[in-house]
Amino acid sequence: MRMARQRNDRPSTRSAQQGWSTGAQPLTRRLHRLTERTRSVDRRRPLVWDLHLTGAFVFAAMVDAAGGWRNVAFNDEVPLWLVVLMSLGFSLPLLWRRTHPLAVLLVMLPFALVNAASGAHLQASFLQMIAVYNIALRLPLRTLVWSFGTVLVPPAVGASVYPVGSWDQQFVPMLDSFALVALLGLVVRSRKEYLASLVERARQLEIERDQQAQLAAAAERARIAREMHDIIGHNLSVITGLADGGAYAAAGSPHRAAQALEAIGTTSRQALTELRRLLDVLREEAETRPVAELAPQPDLTDLDGLVERVSEAGLPVGLTVEGTPGTLPAGKQLTVYRVVQEALTNTLKHGGPSASATVDVRYAADGVTVTVTDTGDTPSTFADPGSGPGRGLTGMRERTALYGGTLEAGPLCRPGGGWRVRLSLPKETDQ
Repeated sequence: MRMARQRNDRPSTRSAQQGWSTGAQPLTRRLHRLTERTRSVDRRRPLVWDLHLTGAFVFAAMVDAAGGWRNVAFNDEVPLWLVVLMSLGFSLPLLWRRTHPLAVLLVMLPFALVNAASGAHLQASFLQMIAVYNIALRLPLRTLVWSFGTVLVPPAVGASVYPVGSWDQQFVPMLDSFALVALLGLVVRSRKEYLASLVERARQLEIERDQQAQLAAAAERARIAREMHDIIGHNLSVITGLADGGAYAAAGSPHRAAQALEAIGTTSRQALTELRRLLDVLREEAETRPVAELAPQPDLTDLDGLVERVSEAGLPVGLTVEGTPGTLPAGKQLTVYRVVQEALTNTLKHGGPSASATVDVRYAADGVTVTVTDTGDTPSTFADPGSGPGRGLTGMRERTALYGGTLEAGPLCRPGGGWRVRLSLPKETDQ
């Protein structure tokens, strides 16, 4: 089945690379390829292309000057040298038709006047239309209007010198040619400008896509950094407290030291489990696993275990819960858990040996409110040593802002110091 799918995909892949649907006619594709090859030569070597094309125009003009011009001339006695000179005057300036089309048309004007006044009526005079085409393609519209008058002056001179037949026999062919060529140039110009606008729009969309991807990657890195900070920082603080307590109790109470070591092992294993689940999210094969298996998302039922671990690490913590949580979203439960975890971790780090903490959780009809208060000797700084101030507090505020909540953190105005963190999450933002 896989091989069959690959064989069936090949035509559509080639078609997509060529920019054509599978319904495009073979002749259309051949013409498109031929046009692209010609444009490629023009882009790589524009001077070579201009020389060859101008040479073709000169050759055609000289073929007409060899004698064919007498079939339509009003005066077939014009000297040959003048015919050759006028033929070259109409064809050679076309070498600069793309860079200076108006100048090319003005250079042709004297030869067109001589052509009309002498009665030679050379077919090479229609090469002026190539300059008109480039004016319509590249220059402002008012320049095209001025060129209209420039092109019609020679037929007016010819009609006055050689009034052969009706007046429209000399004006109408030149007028029709000018209108057709000018319209063709404007159409090609509009198409090029439209394609350029599409390319620019695609470029802007690509830039916006890259910016959105960068913003999403930065947001994901920030989220992972918060999770890593909360998981590793909290568990290492608990392990440090347990290790210090175990070392103190080792000499006088080996039993208590053994309990501290057992608690260290339990906390370490839990930290490794949460860290492993978090790191699994970054693996490519993690997409095939259930999301619940990958994302470490503690909820409010884990607050008891959190308080117990912190208490075992040497920080007495009291937990009070009022009301019922109801159907609080998992994301808000994780936010409450992480804020309580970070607050207790910082108290454990900075509160001093005699510190204690209380956690009050209140569920109401308009949301949930959590207050963590400690009685440390010095206020908590919510900073990681050596990493700059405010990282823990910044992470708590970022989590709170995701759900439109408020977070207040600061020292208590009472003897002995202390610190309080108050989190409020409204119910109205539930999805």
